[in-house]
This record gives sequence, structure tokens and C-alpha cells, in this order.
Amino acid sequence: MPTLTSVDGTLLAYHVTGTGEPLLVLPGGPMRDSAYLGDLGGLGAHRTLYRLDLRGTGESGIPADPESYRADRQVADVEALREHLGLDRIDLLAHSAGGDLATLYAARHPDRVSRLLLITPALYALGIAFTAEQRQEGVALRAGEPWYAEAVAAFGNIAAGNPTDEDWRGIVPFTYGRWDAAAQAHAAAGVGQRHAEAAERYYAVEAADPAGIRSAIAALDAPVLILAGELDTSPRPATAREGAALFPKGESVVQPGAAHYPWLDDAETFTRLVADFLR
Repeated sequence: MPTLTSVDGTLLAYHVTGTGEPLLVLPGGPMRDSAYLGDLGGLGAHRTLYRLDLRGTGESGIPADPESYRADRQVADVEALREHLGLDRIDLLAHSAGGDLATLYAARHPDRVSRLLLITPALYALGIAFTAEQRQEGVALRAGEPWYAEAVAAFGNIAAGNPTDEDWRGIVPFTYGRWDAAAQAHAAAGVGQRHAEAAERYYAVEAADPAGIRSAIAALDAPVLILAGELDTSPRPATAREGAALFPKGESVVQPGAAHYPWLDDAETFTRLVADFLR
């Protein structure tokens, strides 16, 4: 397992798959073992994927300072990986909550980013929150599913502020375009992959400065793609367009029939959309 040492001495592990030009990959969760990304539906046929295990997850070490789980503090880990690989500039892909880490990196190191891909990303770093109304819009799209009644009841309990662990499990089908055997296996493998303590610190108040981030990304000359799933509850396609509009060279695309894990819902379409952008 290849490793590097970050600026504070924490040992970071990363996984290398595929062939072609390098693409650095950041997982979501927040703070989930990057194993859930796999090779992103075969994207490794187009690029060499360098998939980072964030500190405290996967094969990476536990930091001495728990406050370093903050998203803004982990920007240094992404920069350490870039330097370790000897790359002057990087193509950077991030999924879900990893989108905020990638955005923070691009704001701090705009001259180091060649292309930025945000896959069904969180956009809190830009001051864009996902509203209950937007989530309900995504939920309503699944009304014809056999699991809908049970899942929407769980969603309602969460929205009311009194969820149980069973409720959180109950809404998982909403995050997949098809709740088939492959999706169920992927969801089951994800149990226990998330570092709960680190996740609580990832979005510390001190890590957020949306006005400053918006100002900083105005200097980002790199093309940016935000990919949203047609069926995802967050972000919705309109939210992705709102986020893309904040980047000088931002664009958004909607993958039909996909939810929060578009490479699982339709690997061929996902890899085509991403590979086309990377050309």
C-alpha cells in the first residue's frame, strides 16, 4: 500500500488503479473509507486513479490532533499528495462531502488545479445548503418504487427531527438509481466504513467561510464540472447549476436515472461524461 506523510506527521494511504494520466480522487461520507468508490465504474480505463484514504479512514493513520479532521485542515493532505506524486498541477475528482474538501483545495491552490470534477457534491463550502423542499422533490420522483412507502415514512421521521437508526437505514434506497442486488451489496459494504468522530468534526464551524471561498474561486482558471444525478435528493440538478455558476469556467451536467452514486447506476454513461470532460 503506497503511503506518504502529511505535514503534521500523519501517515496517509492511497490506492492506485487504472492507466493513463493521473486523476486524484477524494471520497465523501464525510470521512468514509474510500473503498466504496472502487474504480468509479471503470473510469480507470481512461485515467490512473489515485484514491486517497482521508486521515483516520481506510488504511490511513489516526492523527494526533482530532481537530485536524476539519475539512479546511485536510486541504494540506491533498497538497501533500500532489507534492508526493511530483505533479505540478492536478485533475481532481471528489464525491459527495469530498466536494467541499476539493472546493476548499481549489480555493487555496487555484494554480495547482487543471480540472475539477465534483460528483453529486456537497456545496456547503460555497454557502449552498440543500433545503427540505429540494429533498422532497427528489423523494417524490421515486413514488413508483416498491420500497417507497417504507422509505418515505423514514424520511418523514428524519425531517421531523426524531429519527432512529432504522430510519437512517430506511432512506438508503433513495441514494441509488436502482435498488437492485448490486446497490444493496454496495450499501451493506458501507456499514462501518464511516469514521463517526471524524465526520462530526469535518464540518466544524471554523472550517466554513463561504464568502471567502466564493471570492477565492473567482481566481480559478480551471474548468469545473458538477455532475448531478437526475434522481438524487441532494444535490438536485438545479442546485448543481447554482454551484457551477459560481466558478468562472463552471458547468453542470445531469446523469439520467442516476442518484447519489452515478457510477453504480450507469457506469457507461458516467465514465463517458467524465472522460469527455477530462479530454
